[in-house]
Formats: sequence, structure tokens, C-alpha cells
Amino acid sequence: YIVKDNSGNETIQKRTVYVEKQQTGGIIYLTFDDGPSRSITPKILDILKEENVKATFFVIHHDKSLNQYIKRAYEEGHTIALHSYTHNYKKIYASVDAYFEDLNKIREEVYSITGNYANIIRFPGGSSNTVSKFNPKIMTPLAKKVEEKGFIYFDWNISSGDAGGAKTKNDIYNNVVKSLTRGTNIVLMHDKENNYITLNALKDFIQYAKLKEYSFKKITEGTKQIHHPINN
Repeated sequence: YIVKDNSGNETIQKRTVYVEKQQTGGIIYLTFDDGPSRSITPKILDILKEENVKATFFVIHHDKSLNQYIKRAYEEGHTIALHSYTHNYKKIYASVDAYFEDLNKIREEVYSITGNYANIIRFPGGSSNTVSKFNPKIMTPLAKKVEEKGFIYFDWNISSGDAGGAKTKNDIYNNVVKSLTRGTNIVLMHDKENNYITLNALKDFIQYAKLKEYSFKKITEGTKQIHHPINN
């Protein structure tokens, strides 16, 4: 700043201003459970392709006519991971052997579609589930056993709420955006039939995250795992 009076006396005052770029960003792993579906999965894949974003699909068994969407997702570079064959909690969590019988069925089905044996899994209900409490203490040995067998399980640290609670696309958007951190963000969503609230929020959320300099990645075997506390 320079100031002069009427006599020509001059005073100079310097101020140093430091402009720092706002620290934003982190890594976002978009994950979709319970698909594929005819109404939602192909449209999600269209958005991901348009936005050049890779995601992870934890699939279950459906009608074989839907296998084309698993194949498409795999060929477009997304991770195909395992969720369940039946998604029937009473069957899946009846015993450790029952769980692996179900898991191996969906693993073989995915292999028949992609030619790749998937080792990345997500427990139905997550590792913290309480739906297995009809069989007390099943999750503790099960979580240990899957790792002994070479599987890698992932929970999540952000829930979109689309499996309960969220009623609109704005609910989905806000649930995700308000929970983002600058670290690892594993976002739980579902590409089940007619889940339009997630579909309709997806592009807006991706574009918001890009503006905030987040990067998107698919889960791989080297991804930092997020595990919930086991409740059973």
C-alpha cells in the first residue's frame, strides 16, 4: 500500500498474502450390492462410462438373462465381487459350511460369465450384521475363515441409505456428500430392481465429488479394507 500526503511524503506498507489451495479430495469407492437388475444396472453402467468412473459390483444370483450386465460391467473395467447366491439369511448363516456353499455357487457363476475367479466379497448385511443372530457367534469364526481361504471382505464407511431410510434422490445425495472424508470412502449403494433414487442421484454426486477433487477407484485385492466391528 502506498500513501502520499500533500507535501509529497510517502509511506509504503507491505502486506504478504498467502493463498493456499483448499485441501479437498480423497478416494471414493462406489460399491453396488444386490444386482444386477434390468431396470437399474445398465443405466448405472451408462453413467459410469460417461463420467469415466470405475466401480465395484457385489453381485447375487438372478435370472440368467441378467448375466449380460455382469459381463458388460467386467468388460468395461469394473470389479465384479461376490455378495451371495441366495441372499437368504437363514440359509447363508445356518453354519460356516452353509455360508461357503452359497459363496462358492455365486463364485462359480461369476467365473462362468467373466472367466475370472473373484476373491473379493461382502457379507450379506455386512460383517456387523445382526440378521445372523439366530445362530449365535457365527460371524466371528466366519470372518476368520474367509480370510484363511484367501477371500478379502469389505464393509463400508458411508451408507447411501438406499436399503432403508432414504426416500428421495436428495436423501441419497446428502447422505453420501455429508459423510465424505479426505481419506478412504467406501460407499454402499444398491443396483437392485427399481432403485431409481440411487440411479437419479448418482451423476450429481459424481460431478460434485469431481469438483471437490476426489478420485474414484474400483476395489482391488490391494485396496485398504474397511471392516465393521463384528456384533455376532
